[in-house]
Amino acid sequence: MKMPTVKYQKGDTVMGRWPGSSLYYQVKVLGFDSKSQLYTVIYKDGTELELKEQDIKSVTGFQTRSRSRSRSRSPGRRRSRSRSPARTTRRSSSRTVAAVAATAITESTPSSRRDTRLKDTVEVRLSPVEQTKAAENSSNNKHEKKEENNTASKVIEKSEAKVEAESEKNQGPYNLRRRKADGDAKPAEAKPDQPEKKAKEAAAPSTIPSAPLDFGGKIGAYFWLLFLPAWVLFVILQGNLTDPSLINAPPPLPPLDTFWDAQALCFVILWILFQALLYILPVGKLSEGMPLRSGVRLKYRTNGFFAIMVSAIVVAVAVHQGADLTYIHSHFLQLATATFIISVLLSIYLYVRSRYAASEELALGGNSGNVVYDFFKGRELNPRIKNFDLKFFCEMRPGLIGWCLINFAMALAEMKKHNLDAPSYAMILVNLFQLLYVVDGLWNEEAILTTMDLMHDGFGFMLAFGDLVWVPFTYTLQAYYLVLHPNALSLPAVIAIVTLKLIGFYIFRKSNSEKNAFRRNPSNPKLSHLKTIPTATGKSLLVSGWWGVVRHPNYLGDLIMALAWSLPCGFSHLLPWYYMIYFIILLVHRDSRDMSECRRKYGSAWDEYCRTVRYRIIPRVY
Repeated sequence: MKMPTVKYQKGDTVMGRWPGSSLYYQVKVLGFDSKSQLYTVIYKDGTELELKEQDIKSVTGFQTRSRSRSRSRSPGRRRSRSRSPARTTRRSSSRTVAAVAATAITESTPSSRRDTRLKDTVEVRLSPVEQTKAAENSSNNKHEKKEENNTASKVIEKSEAKVEAESEKNQGPYNLRRRKADGDAKPAEAKPDQPEKKAKEAAAPSTIPSAPLDFGGKIGAYFWLLFLPAWVLFVILQGNLTDPSLINAPPPLPPLDTFWDAQALCFVILWILFQALLYILPVGKLSEGMPLRSGVRLKYRTNGFFAIMVSAIVVAVAVHQGADLTYIHSHFLQLATATFIISVLLSIYLYVRSRYAASEELALGGNSGNVVYDFFKGRELNPRIKNFDLKFFCEMRPGLIGWCLINFAMALAEMKKHNLDAPSYAMILVNLFQLLYVVDGLWNEEAILTTMDLMHDGFGFMLAFGDLVWVPFTYTLQAYYLVLHPNALSLPAVIAIVTLKLIGFYIFRKSNSEKNAFRRNPSNPKLSHLKTIPTATGKSLLVSGWWGVVRHPNYLGDLIMALAWSLPCGFSHLLPWYYMIYFIILLVHRDSRDMSECRRKYGSAWDEYCRTVRYRIIPRVY
């Protein structure tokens, strides 16, 4: 059987047409798939595409056609263009515009084929084609160079108008494997004859692509909106039973009027306002976030450690003055209900304001077009009221510091309930372990600016409910459980649990610090001993140090700490082990999200990384 001939060989430099447009760019052939009859090519910025043979031209043939088209123009027309001051200005700025020109291609997915609007487009920044290097070096090419500049200017001006219509006609089997990270795109510099506003518009995409739906997609959004509040209610009611065994019948729902307490709502509102006041005080460092798609870096007031210290002092003074913090335990359900109402109202506000946000301010994963999914996932990436960043504030302040306040109140409630002079060993360990975790997070608050929540996820119900309700009312479950179900610990057991906690904390902190330092400054001399894999985005992947042992050493440390938090509660019931079970599910899901995102962003470099660092969370012991 005769094998099909391959016109272009691996390593050939050719001109490849960008899908959905009539623009050609210089590319390098990486290979040919005989089954799909597609060539894999790579552009100068590292983008890999699969193209049909008819969309590839030889460089020499392309240059010949370009020159013949230029020469076929009438001389009179060239002279009229060169004399026009307006056209001269346009030509002089065309190189600047061309340097940041982006061509949009419409991606069709099974769930959104009917929707071909520009909001489902992907923008890729490419350098303009150098069509006639030989002509530029010749001595009689002045008119040709002017004509090519004019042609490039016309292509740039018309490409945006043509691309939408052409992309619908050219939905061939193209596969976008890897593209330059959006955050690496640099904004266009404003020229003297180009206002600053136009420069920002040139740098920021006019539309935003929709990322693949996760958390079960649109149907999953309905499920989570109902399940998450119901689960919080269940664990609160279950933990208050004498026998909280999960094999028993679910606890009966209390009367509706027991869910509401005006004093509890006032307490929650005052707590949030108090934390907001501490957040806006001009105390602490102003830290820069990671670059957004527009190239802008937002500033954040990272004074979380100051906030928890002031909060601790205020709480201590209040207790000394006679405030009864055991109210938190006796009204735990009412406090959770009040916080849930606030999180829903905040989520509605966030969704409404996101409808008026610019496209470059939206998150990649929250603009599916489905109201329920977008409400759950969050549309706007960094919603702000002036300089007050709502997502950063909720992520690090009222819920996280409130977690420690609730644990302290549970310790007081245990002492009151059992007439103790001091909390039990189990309660002390739970309080100290989780306090250390929170204080460490606030001391290293700047590190959260490089996390998935801050960099990629929009701010909607998922994060608002998670930050304000889920964290303070489910992460405190061990302390809440111990109030009514004490567990005596021997001194050797205490020492073993403390040792386990310290090992997990050490792995967690060291690996996170290494990751954060590398993300912020890969050229840091202190990190010069680390081995990396370069990627087409210009970034590198760590394959040594903590990140050479497993792909997520920080998750490993987190899991060990979660185990240490649950052990003081004993093994009588499964309920206090909820956090450990939940955290395993959370980390497995987050690991799968990390894998898909990194494979999309880094392409073949990520495959090489996975071959180098084989184990995801748990290292293999030989």
